[in-house]
Amino acid sequence: MADTGVVELTSQEQFDTFVKNPKLVVIHFFADWASECQPMNEVLEALSKEQELKGVLFTKIPAETFPKISMQCKISAVPTFLFYLSGKLVDRLDGANAAKLTQMVKNNNAKAQTLEAASAPVLLGDVKPVEVAVTAKATTGSSDEILKKLINQAQVMLFMKGNAENPQCGFSRQAIALLKEFKAEFGTFDIFTDEKVRQDLKTYSNWPTYPQLYINGELIGGLDIMKEMAASGDLAEMLPKNTQKAGTLEERLKQLTHKAPLMVFVKGDRNVPKCGFSRQLIEILNETKLPYETFDILTDEEVRQGLKTFSNWPTYPQVYVKGSLVGGLDIIKELREGGELLSTLKGE
Repeated sequence: MADTGVVELTSQEQFDTFVKNPKLVVIHFFADWASECQPMNEVLEALSKEQELKGVLFTKIPAETFPKISMQCKISAVPTFLFYLSGKLVDRLDGANAAKLTQMVKNNNAKAQTLEAASAPVLLGDVKPVEVAVTAKATTGSSDEILKKLINQAQVMLFMKGNAENPQCGFSRQAIALLKEFKAEFGTFDIFTDEKVRQDLKTYSNWPTYPQLYINGELIGGLDIMKEMAASGDLAEMLPKNTQKAGTLEERLKQLTHKAPLMVFVKGDRNVPKCGFSRQLIEILNETKLPYETFDILTDEEVRQGLKTFSNWPTYPQVYVKGSLVGGLDIIKELREGGELLSTLKGE
């Protein structure tokens, strides 16, 4: 609900109305005296403004003002976050953990979108673009013709539960991780969006489970086959050569550190920092009025671990000027106190 931000609930009736809403509802039980609640409110405010979460209803309620509701929801401490979907409690977070809260909101929003998509009419051939743009073309004809068109929407196609950004089962998640490990460009089809495709493809391929991987229109197999072929080196050979992205991790890190004259690697981003150190650094950089870009290390474990070795700096955040490491938060604070921060960040 990006336009209205976080709604404060002021009555039992309003609480009951929100809980019964068919959309995903996030409720923050807070107390004004609890120091951890205000930063978490700020996280919710920031999340409420994200375009991808525009369908989520963000709310907060003072726990001590409504003891009956708090007892009903088994609230023993603040902050506590409850997640409701279609009137049912689907998730819960006790305590202040901005990164976990953000991830839980996005995961539950993905579930809400999956349920919404499954209940709405969906055009066959709604292929999700992943890594490379895949165009969904009209899919008319017999069931076999439709499936053949879907299978050939991309050179590498994965039929899975969910999509690459939000896999909806452990097997699909592992299959996505494997393809990304090989730097492959691929398309996905979310079988939850079309029950007919989900059932017909089992017969068409003579393969009863998901995920299913296809390369150049031919069935490769499921997760176990993918793992065996990856271990033997066969999967790398079968992936179309033009879909394998060249470049080592070191080359990628060089490109990332040079992406902007002032580049910052943090937990979260400049709008939603996800740890205290990152938040302090962002505040200091904003005070300088200098342009800079951020990279969220929580979104890429390979970068998160590799950059520590690349820079010989074991912690985050990390600040780079024209590709060279300046240091972390403590170094930035020392430079500010010494009056050298601006000139350093400008690369003078």
